[in-house]
Amino acid sequence: MARRLCLVTGASAGIGQAIARIYAERGYDLALTARRADRLETFAAELKQTWGAESITIAADLADRAAPAQIIGALEAAGRPVDALVNNAGYGLQGNYLASSWEDHAAFMQVLVEAPLELAYRVLPGMQERRFGRIMNVASLAGHLPSAAGATLYGASKAFLIKFSQALNLENTDNGVHVSALCPGFTYSEFHDVNGMREQVSTMPKWLWQDAKTVAQIGYDALEANQPVVVTGTTNKTIAAIGKLLPDSLALRLMKSQVQKFRRAD
Repeated sequence: MARRLCLVTGASAGIGQAIARIYAERGYDLALTARRADRLETFAAELKQTWGAESITIAADLADRAAPAQIIGALEAAGRPVDALVNNAGYGLQGNYLASSWEDHAAFMQVLVEAPLELAYRVLPGMQERRFGRIMNVASLAGHLPSAAGATLYGASKAFLIKFSQALNLENTDNGVHVSALCPGFTYSEFHDVNGMREQVSTMPKWLWQDAKTVAQIGYDALEANQPVVVTGTTNKTIAAIGKLLPDSLALRLMKSQVQKFRRAD
């Protein structure tokens, strides 16, 4: 029997790499995509040496609207259907809404929303036909909370992925396809280096943070259990629950008072 294939976006670091390692350990081959080809090749060699997993590396920028079709096309040409999809690629834009160009906002939404939707759309028919599939959309605790100034589209995009995952989960209840939204809080990765907030967020309490390996394992276990949404860790679950219980006016005031600790709103 041919080994199953897991496609991971944003696979060159952080949560993406941690999830790819879990799938490799469980006998999957990998399709790894990110912008940095050299890091993908190095990571593919690690997966091969450690778990015997074969990897197809595809350097691509998901901000390019043609990228999702090109990625799936390359896998089809290699004769490898996608059995598991991890939509992990993402980043943040700092500053208020008008601090970034419209082109930057459009690219952001392409990476965080449109590309995950298209990739899921392209792989889902085959999963349904084979009556096996796994789709993980990496969202965020931010999708459960009032949006913060200086992160105008981030929380909104993650809330969208959560709702999308819930609906797709229900649509595929009886055909062997599992769908989950993984919602981590603050996670040790390159995310805050890329958006220029490493120094600022490093002043936050250590108990708010999780490592990428822990987050990835929680996400994998929830997906196998076909849990539509999973928030990682007791602290984050508590924050999400409080966010749902508080009146919007109070929740927004609390967010406003705390946002300077982890966002730049200028």
